[in-house]
Amino acid sequence: MVRLIAPRHLTRNQVVTHARLVTTRCNATPTLRTVVRVAAPRRFGRSYASSAVASDLEAWRTEPSRDTISDTIYALSSAPGRAAIAVIRLSGPACLDVYRRLCPNRPLPKPRNATLRRLYDPDDAKPSHDRVIDSGALVLYFPAPNTVTGEDVLELHVHGGPAIVRSVLEAISACGPGSQHLGIAKTSQGGRANIRLAEPGEFTKRAFYNGRLDLTQAEALGETLAAETEQQRRLAVSGTDGGLAKRYEEWRTMLLYARGELEALIDFSEDQHFDESPVEFITSVSEQVKALKRQVQLHIKNASKGELLRNGISIALLGAPNAGKSSLLNRIVGREAAIVSAEAGTTRDIVDVTVDINGWLCRLGDMAGLRSTADADTDMISGAGPVGLVEQEGIRRARERALHSDVVVALLAIGKTADGSLDVPVNAQVIEAVEECSAAGKMILVVLNKMDLVEHCGHGVEVLESLRAHVSERFPMVLANRVCPISCRETASESKEPDQADPGGIQAFLAQLTRTFGDLTTAATGEAAGSLTPAEAQSYWSSSLSVTHRQSTYLKQCLNHLDDFLEQCQPQNHHSVDPSLSRGLDEHEGLVGAHAVQDDIDIVTAAEHLRFAADCLAKITGKGGGGDVEDVLGVVFEK
Repeated sequence: MVRLIAPRHLTRNQVVTHARLVTTRCNATPTLRTVVRVAAPRRFGRSYASSAVASDLEAWRTEPSRDTISDTIYALSSAPGRAAIAVIRLSGPACLDVYRRLCPNRPLPKPRNATLRRLYDPDDAKPSHDRVIDSGALVLYFPAPNTVTGEDVLELHVHGGPAIVRSVLEAISACGPGSQHLGIAKTSQGGRANIRLAEPGEFTKRAFYNGRLDLTQAEALGETLAAETEQQRRLAVSGTDGGLAKRYEEWRTMLLYARGELEALIDFSEDQHFDESPVEFITSVSEQVKALKRQVQLHIKNASKGELLRNGISIALLGAPNAGKSSLLNRIVGREAAIVSAEAGTTRDIVDVTVDINGWLCRLGDMAGLRSTADADTDMISGAGPVGLVEQEGIRRARERALHSDVVVALLAIGKTADGSLDVPVNAQVIEAVEECSAAGKMILVVLNKMDLVEHCGHGVEVLESLRAHVSERFPMVLANRVCPISCRETASESKEPDQADPGGIQAFLAQLTRTFGDLTTAATGEAAGSLTPAEAQSYWSSSLSVTHRQSTYLKQCLNHLDDFLEQCQPQNHHSVDPSLSRGLDEHEGLVGAHAVQDDIDIVTAAEHLRFAADCLAKITGKGGGGDVEDVLGVVFEK
């Protein structure tokens, strides 16, 4: 451990005495060695702009640009295959030179205006009538730096036939340095510009290098292209405005300023005194770090909710045999995805189906019906037979799948008793599984199937309320509004009434399921929203739903470093120190007074933890002194 002592009114004897004191403290722990050095005195009264931390901040903001990119890249930017129009994009210093070769003897296109041109093969050796590639193409030129990549950009909107697209790409390649026709484009060193096919994601990578977007926006762009549902689209669009990156940079700047305050405890001059003790001073910094820690924790929490939108919400259909799980699955997906039979126990393994439910990506799992050996005698009456080894394994997997799901739908089938009345039989296996899922924090809905039996008897409303009360008594952990009556038979019936908008109540059930999805993915808010209204606070924190897995990983690392800082700032009392070692020190000097003797805080190590936390935030955006930022670029841009 290295402890830094800043000189202030200290004689050589006092420094030596304090060194002996610190060494005695640390040598009490055999594995801890201490090196004591004296820092060069600096003037504490100077402005923050001249401090070392401010220099680090300025260096981060004015980081020297990377090597100038001299290659000109090109690629088909529209979808491959036959189409009416195909878009070919070029980016780099040789865009206009390529245009001159493809459109010889034609004036340069007006920037940001579509110009109709005939495209020619750059090979002058071919006959003139064979050189025409496309008789009518739109050419758009965007000069740097206000372009999508920050470089000169040329777009060719050609006819989308595969042969034309292939010929245009070959013609662009022929304009490179390997061809005798082009030697005009120059690099920053005066050499020829290379023209080559772009690598996957290279246009976006150049936009990042040229400051047109940050890593969070690049990831949001990838999610926008991959979005399949409405909720995924909204999530992706919310991350393209750069709001997250601005927030991370604000946090990073806050940490740099906090380091500056800690530096003041190290770099003060020998002619000034602190109005408060170092412990009180560092407590002020700790409060700022604690506030930041709460915000980071909320972002991590909301990131897990965003993953539900990104990867899909897992739904488990749980219930006894012949409760209607497979029928409900088929009604939701609109096809025969699972086998439906009057014979109980048809489903043994898990049947997973991906479906878009009102804009939400969901993974529905139909599973084996839950029953025990004790239920075998009763089930044999309906032909189910005893519980075999295969069915036992299916039941085990069903319960495991439910515990790993986000939403559990417990299906109960309404049946008739011996006296003709209606009842909802529930076996012990289903109750036990629902209780396990509730204890694990899963969202639970109860579906009452075969409601057509209720509608065909008299006093349907009273009977339904009685059945609901019975279900609420058996499942007290389920909210009353999450008990949904349905009839899979009426939904599948071909003889539907013309005025029946929702036969079987499936749409009402899906509406309740959608509201449950909203509860699952609503962003958590905290006091960091300040004086914002509830609606403004929700909007502020909703952007944290777009935090990706990569960003969440670095946020967790940042949180660990903040915890280490706060732990380092906890005063450590030392009662075993020989008082004779500290009698030679002047307590009025403030260095080894009551606070210094009883409260041993290693400020240098604490400041390092803040630096590590700031580096984690820099790795998220790809800006600043984030260290190994290059390591994450390939993974991001390949998407």
